[in-house]
Amino acid sequence: MQPANKTGFLWHEIYMWHDTGTFCGCEKPSATVQPAYHYENPESKRRIRNLLEVTGLLEQLTPLTAMPVTRDDLARIHTNAYLDRIESMRGIGGYADPETPLGIASVDIAEKAVGGAIAATKAVMQGEVDNAYALMRPPGHHAEPDNTTGFCVFANAAIAGAYALEHLGAKRVAYIDWDVHHGNGTESCFIDNPNALTISIHQADWFPRNRGHFDDIGTGDGVGKNMNIPLMPGCGHGAYLYAFEQIIIPALDAYQPDLIFVPCGFDASIEDPLGRMMLTEDSYREMTAMLMQVADKVCNGRLVFTHEGGYNPFTTPFLGLAVIETLCGYKTGAQSPNLEMRRDVGYQALQSYQKALIDEIRDFFQQAQGCPLNPAAAAQ
Repeated sequence: MQPANKTGFLWHEIYMWHDTGTFCGCEKPSATVQPAYHYENPESKRRIRNLLEVTGLLEQLTPLTAMPVTRDDLARIHTNAYLDRIESMRGIGGYADPETPLGIASVDIAEKAVGGAIAATKAVMQGEVDNAYALMRPPGHHAEPDNTTGFCVFANAAIAGAYALEHLGAKRVAYIDWDVHHGNGTESCFIDNPNALTISIHQADWFPRNRGHFDDIGTGDGVGKNMNIPLMPGCGHGAYLYAFEQIIIPALDAYQPDLIFVPCGFDASIEDPLGRMMLTEDSYREMTAMLMQVADKVCNGRLVFTHEGGYNPFTTPFLGLAVIETLCGYKTGAQSPNLEMRRDVGYQALQSYQKALIDEIRDFFQQAQGCPLNPAAAAQ
């Protein structure tokens, strides 16, 4: 069996050496709170790569190498003041924000993460591969132009999208962020840019708080090109696929991007410690397939996945395997031993109250100024 697609895979061990140290989770450090590992540690990411190897999938992928990046590359998105602040921690460490510690080598590694996202984007846009998965850290979808939150340093996918718009011939790019947390960074990076459609499907008002409301549709020339789908906790397979069918796929079809990015967090999965959703391997496999189908229609299949969240080291590798198997069209036969149990969990099917919320959001977008789902905007 040969893979149906040529899928690029970007990885380097140095990404695992971004040192986040010990952490107290949601608690503030004190004499009565015992430190533990930071949520954003190497384990779940390295175990994805290891599962790819032991299942034989890794040898079916095309290895990609991160490009060097310059300050000008970073400055396509980030302000000079922010870059200066991060630069001041090079070689000594510090905190990008209270939840995002940087080790001695973390600034260099964060730049390499940006270089990985750009390299994957360039390989896809230039036809070297059909699609790509960039497995790197630190993540990026919470990094804003002048600030960051949520374990992120640089806006990896946003910078890569800006690079594609400037250097790789893309006229429009789109982002489908399915991390359980709102993609506030990518939203902020393109909030007034009509050449980037940013869609975030996430747990409502979870993180960051008071962000990601469905009536936050962009500003200036970008009005209508920012779409948030905040779902209530407890949504599973049926709710996510319905949101894809009703909102995400039609929006991509109407917007007609030249390239689709997926800031790919696995923390909307059942058993993840930082989310309260219920997705399974089946969910990620089907969402990936749906995006591939619309990408084949609108942009010659060009998809770039950049790794974001996902904090259960035991379940996350199987989710990554499901996505990457789907991208390349190669089945290893491996799956989580507990997949059948997760399929059988109650409320995986679309519930009436979930449908009502998604329908309300869809109806809002169909009337929203400049939104691809608005027939008047789509006709322009």
